[in-house]
Amino acid sequence: MIYLIQGPTASGKTTLAIQLAQYLKTEIISTDSRQFYKKMNIGTAKPSEEELSLVPHHFINNRSVHEPMNVADFMNEAKLVLAHLFQTKGSVVITGGSSQFTDALIYGIDNVPIYPHIQKKWSQIYASKGIDELQKELKALDQRAYEQLDIQNPRRLIRAIEVKSGSGKSILDFQQKNRSPLFPICRFYIQWKRDDLYLRINERVDQMIDMGLEFEVDSLSGYKALAMFNTVGYKEWDLRNQGASISHVIDKIKQNSRNYAKRQITWLNQYDHIHALNPYSNIPLFEQALEFLSEQDISV
Repeated sequence: MIYLIQGPTASGKTTLAIQLAQYLKTEIISTDSRQFYKKMNIGTAKPSEEELSLVPHHFINNRSVHEPMNVADFMNEAKLVLAHLFQTKGSVVITGGSSQFTDALIYGIDNVPIYPHIQKKWSQIYASKGIDELQKELKALDQRAYEQLDIQNPRRLIRAIEVKSGSGKSILDFQQKNRSPLFPICRFYIQWKRDDLYLRINERVDQMIDMGLEFEVDSLSGYKALAMFNTVGYKEWDLRNQGASISHVIDKIKQNSRNYAKRQITWLNQYDHIHALNPYSNIPLFEQALEFLSEQDISV
């Protein structure tokens, strides 16, 4: 069985995934598209060294920032790890906030048309005008994709614009319907009330600041031209060059993090079989998960 722990940022996925993996005596595959990269630590909310030592994790700190990982790269690498763990351990825990990467691993990649000339055009526009121009174009062309995709990721923005401009259809329309997973799966998410989730997000950003996020961003200043630095928690610091105060930068990180969480929740709503765990219950989340598995007669 493949156990998926999904949900928006700051919802508590890491702790639950580690507890479940320890119980199952298995390992964790991370599907967070920014935790792949070395040196991007605080702003990506990577598990701590202590947490990483509790359970073997895959696809955390496995790439240099000079080696971007797209969905296809991840799928091709991770499916080998997943198959091996499934065969040797009998179960695997997958967690991460990048649902597109999770879906690619579980279902495979959809057959989406390619229009190289459109892609080239918008890559050039991005290089000259920045990500704001891509966001504005996608919002005008395809509001639905704008609300569901990671609009801090220029590659995904360009791809969505390319598909809509070339085919007249949203890139979301090319996603497989009624897909069958390649492995048996059980999907969980932690269901916070929105106001409480936003409070947790704000608190996490404050913790990142206390941990030295500004110093981390400054230490990576030589890499700012790379695409992965158009990431919440990193890109907002460019506002300092425009005269913004630190407090304004922090507020912007919180706002963008909340907006990202909205898109993550929207993506989760597409799944037919997903079990909500209640963080307000007196029963710990891990025990709720085990209780559900027992009720469903899923062997653990």
